[in-house]
Amino acid sequence: MSAQNDAAEDLEVWIDQDLCTGDGICAQYAPEVFELDIDGLAYVKPPVPAGTEAELLTEPGATARVPLPLLRDVAASAKDCPGQCIHVRRRADGAEVYGPDAA
Repeated sequence: MSAQNDAAEDLEVWIDQDLCTGDGICAQYAPEVFELDIDGLAYVKPPVPAGTEAELLTEPGATARVPLPLLRDVAASAKDCPGQCIHVRRRADGAEVYGPDAA
């Protein structure tokens, strides 16, 4: 596995729906990772092969891997989210790298 693949698999994102405002900024920045559901709240989707529909992960605390090509968009989503509800963390140790609890 290449270093780029290791980096891509190292990060995951989740949304705290209790804080989600339903603003949709995340889905605008990274529609491959975020989507608003019928309840008006944002949820994450796992990466899938091109041409395949991703299943929305609606369980509380559900996480999805962050594809390396989308890292900037996901990080911007966490930064610009008015609800401060998007958390991006390292899978290895759970440390938040983008989002309201990032150091």
